[in-house]
Amino acid sequence: MTQALSFLKSNFQGDIYYDDLMRKIYATDASVYKILPIAVAVPKTIADIKKLIIFANNYNTSLIPRTAGTSLAGQCVGNGIVVDVSKHFNGIVNLNSEDKTITVQPGVVRDELNNYLKPFGLFFGPNTSTSNRCMIGGMVGNNSSGTTSIQYGVTRDKVLSLKTILSDGSEVEFKPISKEEFHGKLNLDNLEGKIYNAIYTQLKNKDIQRQIGENYPKPQIHRRNTGYAIDELIKNEVFNDSNETFNMCKLLSGSEGTLAFTTEVTLQLDNLPPNKNAIVAFHYISIENCMKSVEHVMKHNLHTCEMMDDTILNLTKHNKTQQSNRRFIEGDPVAILMCELKSNTEEDLNTKIMSLIETTERLNLSYASPILRGKDIEKAMELRKAGLGLLGNMIGDKKAVACIEDTAVALEDLDNFISEFTSLMKSYDQDAVYYAHAGAGEIHLRPILNLKKKEDVQLFRKITTDVAHLVKAYNGSMSGEHGDGIVRAEFIPLMIGYENFQILKQIKSAFDPNNIFNPGKIVDALPMDKNLRYEVDRIEPEVTTVLDFSASQGILREAEKCNGSGDCRKLPEFGGTMCPSYRATRNEKDTTRARANALRDFLTTSDKANKFNHKELKEVFDLCLSCKACSSECPSSVDVANLKAEFQYQYQSANGYKFKDKFFAKSTRYNKIASRVPRFYNFLFQNKFTSQLIKKVIGIHTRRSLPKITEAFSSIHAVNLWIDSSLPFKNQEKIIYLFVDEFTNYLESNIAEDAKLLLECLGYNVIAYSKFESGRSFLSKGFLKEAKDLANKNVSIFRDLITKDTPLIGIEPSAILTFRDEYIKLADDKASAKLIAKNTFLIEEFIQQEIELGNITSEQFTKESKTIKFHGHCHQKALTNQKSSFDILNLPENYKVTIIPSGCCGMAGSFGYEKDKYEVSMQIGEQTLFPAVRKASTETIISANGTSCRHQIKDGTGVVSKHPITILKEALVY
Repeated sequence: MTQALSFLKSNFQGDIYYDDLMRKIYATDASVYKILPIAVAVPKTIADIKKLIIFANNYNTSLIPRTAGTSLAGQCVGNGIVVDVSKHFNGIVNLNSEDKTITVQPGVVRDELNNYLKPFGLFFGPNTSTSNRCMIGGMVGNNSSGTTSIQYGVTRDKVLSLKTILSDGSEVEFKPISKEEFHGKLNLDNLEGKIYNAIYTQLKNKDIQRQIGENYPKPQIHRRNTGYAIDELIKNEVFNDSNETFNMCKLLSGSEGTLAFTTEVTLQLDNLPPNKNAIVAFHYISIENCMKSVEHVMKHNLHTCEMMDDTILNLTKHNKTQQSNRRFIEGDPVAILMCELKSNTEEDLNTKIMSLIETTERLNLSYASPILRGKDIEKAMELRKAGLGLLGNMIGDKKAVACIEDTAVALEDLDNFISEFTSLMKSYDQDAVYYAHAGAGEIHLRPILNLKKKEDVQLFRKITTDVAHLVKAYNGSMSGEHGDGIVRAEFIPLMIGYENFQILKQIKSAFDPNNIFNPGKIVDALPMDKNLRYEVDRIEPEVTTVLDFSASQGILREAEKCNGSGDCRKLPEFGGTMCPSYRATRNEKDTTRARANALRDFLTTSDKANKFNHKELKEVFDLCLSCKACSSECPSSVDVANLKAEFQYQYQSANGYKFKDKFFAKSTRYNKIASRVPRFYNFLFQNKFTSQLIKKVIGIHTRRSLPKITEAFSSIHAVNLWIDSSLPFKNQEKIIYLFVDEFTNYLESNIAEDAKLLLECLGYNVIAYSKFESGRSFLSKGFLKEAKDLANKNVSIFRDLITKDTPLIGIEPSAILTFRDEYIKLADDKASAKLIAKNTFLIEEFIQQEIELGNITSEQFTKESKTIKFHGHCHQKALTNQKSSFDILNLPENYKVTIIPSGCCGMAGSFGYEKDKYEVSMQIGEQTLFPAVRKASTETIISANGTSCRHQIKDGTGVVSKHPITILKEALVY
């Protein structure tokens, strides 16, 4: 097979991978399953896809179509060739705004599409919790729906036509056709004709149609993806007295890529919804009370009706990103029902709100009903969206398992169904998680199981089987919106009846006689309790680390926290920072998910004494910038920066250290020497001939500038400033310990001077420490023993000095925040490290706190007007916030400040210097930051608080940016 794949690769315009790393990365999706594919294909053209189809037919293998890989039921895993269309098939082909239709390729992201459509007053309605990275192809495959389905329907309702490649390699477009056109298709002497004949033969009999109607889920359940939608396919003039035309897309939507390979999708769009909206968040003391309310509130023409239980709510307490999103919660509810109303006028909206609240007051089931508007709505919906990912953040091996989470029943059955379901779960001693789309009769119900243990795997099957029977009793849908996949496919005969299931098998055979398209899903199902992500009853590998991962019960479980939800694939236009390298390359290999999955796999399957000693791991971590965005933006808080640091240490322990890595790790030592004669070294660094020689020796890209060395802060004499004695200074007694980090000290000591002067002018007693280093450069290159020594040294120095009243303040985010983050994982004296961390602040944070206390006021600063654009450091965004920088820059009353929504700058310490990383580094900068800087007027001050960020801005745009502290110091009134 390897030789055949090699030949295929040589004739392929896209990429073919069959190495261990790529196969392991694509062996999982967001489900509990893991199947190692024989290869991964990233096609670039339709010709590539045809070649894959021919290859699959000739070599008795299969093709597993994949876009974002966020499938919860195992649709995107298989032992054939995983075909990832997300990178190259992501174009918007044509918009017809008059007909409100659009044609796109399957790799277009749902929210990306709606951003494109917004200026035209249109949008694509179905809206999943993964909408900022899920793609149209996957939404069609799963017939996705999401929060808006009660108003705008499901994906199947919106698909007008599909351009596909059939299993024989022929191109066919499926679209609405008349009865006459349908019968014309029956005369075609090709695969398309055989498909139409099979459909007609199987479904034309009235008894068969009656059989389908009696056994398929109730038609009022609009979220139903159980098997192929033959119940929808018979609702047209070909099979009944109907005005509806026949459209095969009804069948293909929700078919999970098992029937044909889609290359283009034409969608029906809707006008943008009314622009006035509010959410009433009803609070309940029980799930039962919440469920009893649903049918009543749904009579109020809601746009969304979403429910969260206390499991979700409690998990959000520990996620930094979600803290501000929880502020609407009153007391300690067991469930919250979020009901969204919309209107074109505030008056009408308020009337609707009062009417809804009056209904619930008569029911007397909820105890609070806060009304959310504006940004509070976005925050509440983000809290809801984060739910699925946060479920993966449970510490330990027990997780909320996706197996019965997609059940949908008619609204009138919901209350009784939930009551019976709760009793069933109690019989298994289960506290289930209740979450999702109550207004559609669909509750995402998840048992808490440890699928590493045989007894829980058995329970996994038993619970799923019992729930399937319960759903069938209510004539509901076992697969509401997440599809059948592996986890529910084997229950399809039960859910729709054996006779109807035989029809599905005939349809699959007609479309795909050699079973090359995504086998094991829908028909000929793989067992739902096999091919699991974790080996059952395995002996857990012992992995010793330098960094302390005990908070996650070890490094392996830290990696296992990644459940595959794919938040790390969101694009720059959707904000945040994670994951910078993926945003540049659009390669799955460069996601947080891929890194966590690869590490997990090698740690559990490697037979080496040093399980980290694999070049594949070196490759997957290579483009990680250690920005730390994943530690806060990933719902499961997977900290890949720490995983990378540990990997680098372990790998280099076995394979030695490269010269460039040693140089960058120990750069402080060299900068210290250079700072003694800065003019000489700056001449060497800036001279064209010598600088190019230095770059070549170290491995720095030729287009990257070298930093300028400054005289160390410790050797600079204090500058005396005349201070107006009439200014109100209240802080003379407050002692501050200023940590002058190694980057500021030797590369930009003027900023340290500015910081000390600013604080002293504001009346503080500043004690500066400038002869120590944080260890950031050691951490970035995996020199963990050296970093640990520095952590222990610094903790021992500061443990008797730093208190609530005598805080430690730092200038460079990546340096000072090591005290808050890595030192807790490195230092031997954990208690002291945690105490210091609690009282360590970025200088902007400290000043912000003092402003809030009234100890610093705008009276102490200029009245001059200035415009400032601020770019925040990644570590600041991940471990604290940008608001502190924004607030202090706004202290002078006529300063106008905006934050650039820039994500990572792309420099990341030594990353942007290295010749093999430079291009990616600049691509990251070009996404948002560089254009924003270039767009600013010449009078606008560009501000950045990271040393690397300022260097990157200079190299990328030619603009010299300032630290916020320098700007504030210059604004002082002396």
